[in-house]
Amino acid sequence: MRPSFLQLTLLLLFFSLTASPPLFAQQTGKISGYVRAADGNGVLPGATVAVPALGLGANTDSKGFYTLPLPVGSHTVQVTFVGYQTATRSIRVTENSQTVSFSLEPASSQLQEVVVEANTLKQKFNSTQMSVDVLTSREAKLLPALFGEVDLIKTLQLKPGVQSGGEGSSGLYVRGGGPDQNLVLLDDAIIYNASHLFGFFSVFNPDAVHQVELYKGGFPAQFGGKLSSVVDVTQREGNNEKIQATGGLGLISSRLTLDGPIVKDKATFLVSGRRTYFDVFTRQINRLNEDNKDYSPIPDYYFYDLNAKLNYRLSNTDELSFSGYFGRDFFTFKDAGFSAGFNWGNKMGALSWRRKLSPNLFATTTLSGTGYQYTISNNIDVFTFKLTSEINDVGLKTDFDLLLDGGHSVKFGAMGTRHQFTIGNLNFNSQDNSLAIEAGSDYEATEFGLYAGDDFEVNPQLSVNYGLRFSGFSSGGKTYTGLEPRFSAKYKLSESLSLKGSYAGMRQYIHLATNSGATLPTDVWYPSNQFVAPQRSQQAALGISKLLADGKFLLTNELYYKWMHNQIDFRDGANLFVNDNLEQDFLFGKGRSYGNEIYFEKIKGRTTGWIGYTLSWTFRKFDGRNGQEDINDGNWFPTRYDRRHDLSIVLLHKLKERISLTGAFVYGSGNAFSLPLARFPFQDVEGRDLEVVPVYSDRNSFRMAAYHRLDLGLVWKLQPKRGESDLTFSVYNAYNRRNPYFVYFDEVEDEQQQVPVSFKAKQVSLFPVIPSVTYNFKF
Repeated sequence: MRPSFLQLTLLLLFFSLTASPPLFAQQTGKISGYVRAADGNGVLPGATVAVPALGLGANTDSKGFYTLPLPVGSHTVQVTFVGYQTATRSIRVTENSQTVSFSLEPASSQLQEVVVEANTLKQKFNSTQMSVDVLTSREAKLLPALFGEVDLIKTLQLKPGVQSGGEGSSGLYVRGGGPDQNLVLLDDAIIYNASHLFGFFSVFNPDAVHQVELYKGGFPAQFGGKLSSVVDVTQREGNNEKIQATGGLGLISSRLTLDGPIVKDKATFLVSGRRTYFDVFTRQINRLNEDNKDYSPIPDYYFYDLNAKLNYRLSNTDELSFSGYFGRDFFTFKDAGFSAGFNWGNKMGALSWRRKLSPNLFATTTLSGTGYQYTISNNIDVFTFKLTSEINDVGLKTDFDLLLDGGHSVKFGAMGTRHQFTIGNLNFNSQDNSLAIEAGSDYEATEFGLYAGDDFEVNPQLSVNYGLRFSGFSSGGKTYTGLEPRFSAKYKLSESLSLKGSYAGMRQYIHLATNSGATLPTDVWYPSNQFVAPQRSQQAALGISKLLADGKFLLTNELYYKWMHNQIDFRDGANLFVNDNLEQDFLFGKGRSYGNEIYFEKIKGRTTGWIGYTLSWTFRKFDGRNGQEDINDGNWFPTRYDRRHDLSIVLLHKLKERISLTGAFVYGSGNAFSLPLARFPFQDVEGRDLEVVPVYSDRNSFRMAAYHRLDLGLVWKLQPKRGESDLTFSVYNAYNRRNPYFVYFDEVEDEQQQVPVSFKAKQVSLFPVIPSVTYNFKF
């Protein structure tokens, strides 16, 4: 009998772990612990803990932990991290395990403030993982932004392989995937809608965020549930030394963060808030025009965010942390006899317990609750209308990190999540209750997963990261399960040249039901069930990395190909809002995406930045199998976000001691869309009403004009008597390019007969040149 894939994988994992030679023949001990930032930026993943005299060292993991085997005796340990002062400590190693933690101070050199990545280029070059970008809030704050509102997600759009959905959108389209195919995590809890202001801003307050990791492929085994990317956002911890305040005053919003110690060296806190104030001005304008009968009131709109994080070190082996987030958008309109309201937002809470079980084994258990909801309400005379959709989760997961001699770093764990869905919950009532209509659907589902993976340095030239994830989903009496293999490898051809490759299988059990080209707050999440199978994807990538000028520059080139199955679209005329049988309007097809990404970056010196270019193709096919309707006659067609060329150039230059200049140029091929080729008149039987019916060609067979834009910025550091402050000047769309947002047709009528004689295409653009200024402070 032939062994199964799972048996072979577990057998390979067993032999690789048991066949490793011991690191030292002499008596050895181990030191392990945390590496943190003393300025409140939390733990420092990727920090280097080394003993230079022995040529030994280790990097901290994603939680800031490390373990380092050392010979028994006295040693001098150095800890380094980009942007922070090197910490040096003399320790005596015994045969017993010792806990040695470090707290790094920010570097005094102002040049270190212009930093692009948390990891050095050499660390990125040496990593087995490929298709990963790491972004810190420090970097995002230096770049010019729309209305001066710093946005971490928009900064990720400047990386190769990542596209926006259109002008100003904070949605991510990664390697041909849709916005619902991104797993967005905030301290290990899912965020379902990461956008404010109908997608123009993200929900992540930069003052509360430590860093963001974006995985575009080669996904580690601990991640699952989505097809295209993982956006792993980590909130920063409170300052362990002193209470400090950080914030900013901008044109459309203000923000304030307080953090510091509760019990020094034991407990810290962070509380952060942000709010826009469009409504302050619109309400005043409406009041001034109350007596004007011809005046149309301006709707109210604002959003706010609240972030919190608490850390408590119970002992040298145990630590508790709590992370919380709550954010809402509010849109209201009132006029005589009519009022409308629309609000939406996320909530999240996560309690984590980190325990050091042994010198080389750590366990992290996280209990989380998360939810997303939107509500639309209208009042017209004596009638009230309310529509609500939401998703709420309760999840429990345990992750183990096992650090072994012989170059092994093993991760394994399990997770389970209970989902509750409310889809299209409608209440329509008259004031006297003579008319009452209710509709909507409620669903429950259970998702679970097991995984194991090993990051293994086979020899100085070859390292591999391999693993397997077993996932499952149960809803509506139907259970789906599947294996998701993961593999990536790096082969170092020389000290400055390496090859990397990866493969990942992914499954997605929850789907975003949308019939528009861009994500909207009214889109609803829908579970897999007996009618809707999970989406699946496979992605293979091959890359080459080259360090240039003694490690000052890094050049990478990656090729990828992605296969997608059970992709979802809607039949024509589908209704998302009040539909108790929404799955009957689904159409299922397949997709493919492939491309080439080139990336060149520099992270040290007076001038830093990167250049990214992507050449890609993205297609879908719905061929009407199983008695369903087809799309585009069953032929392949490009998606709306199929973008042939995508270029980004980002530069940051320190002009003087207190003045930094920044700039970002982006260019992208126009989005694909459908236009009618012709129209024909249609008259009713009685010959009174004339309608003009459009005739369409193949789906998405036209292209909008190319998108390009230049943003400029200047950061001027002030010299306050206390703390730090700066003025950030930004110019969005500096040369006033009128980029297309959408195209519509205006009907041209014959003046005498008042019948349509032609149609004229018109382009709608959103943002002209927009200057802004933001005052930032920290004390």
